[in-house]
Amino acid sequence: MKEITPKTKVAELLELYPDLEESLIQMAPAFKKLKNPFLRKTVAKVTNLSQAAVVGGVDLGVLINTLREKAGLKTTKVQTASGGEKMSGNFNTESIEPTITYDAREDLANGVHPITKVLEETRSMDKNGVYLLITPFIPAPLIDMLEKKGFETSVITEDTGEVKTFVKVRNG
Repeated sequence: MKEITPKTKVAELLELYPDLEESLIQMAPAFKKLKNPFLRKTVAKVTNLSQAAVVGGVDLGVLINTLREKAGLKTTKVQTASGGEKMSGNFNTESIEPTITYDAREDLANGVHPITKVLEETRSMDKNGVYLLITPFIPAPLIDMLEKKGFETSVITEDTGEVKTFVKVRNG
């Protein structure tokens, strides 16, 4: 049996333990998107369980240990300080006017992942520009990717469920 840890990719988990798909969906409605074959082949391959916990709004320890129990593995103590949990805000967005806005909700509903467009548009942004990505969930893997490429991010989750991810070039 393969271990289930915060670093386990969602696609790998579901290949090894296909019966866990329903358990994931029960823990967070955002995981229903795993039924979309396109997102399953793309997003699930790059998203680890730590990031999925952020996307689903589920406590990482609860997520990992629920999946471990259902897979017949012993529960474990889960460190929650690993990457991906700081998805709230690295800069103040109150008076920011985005230079580029992309509402990805319709594309996501149609199975189109925004990663290519977001990376292309942020790459061409000037050093003072601010990018705004609107999604129905926190795009944790994409945020991690942008931060590794030298951007700062700040996430606001509206009461409506709309998630606004602001992206700007990191200063200094």
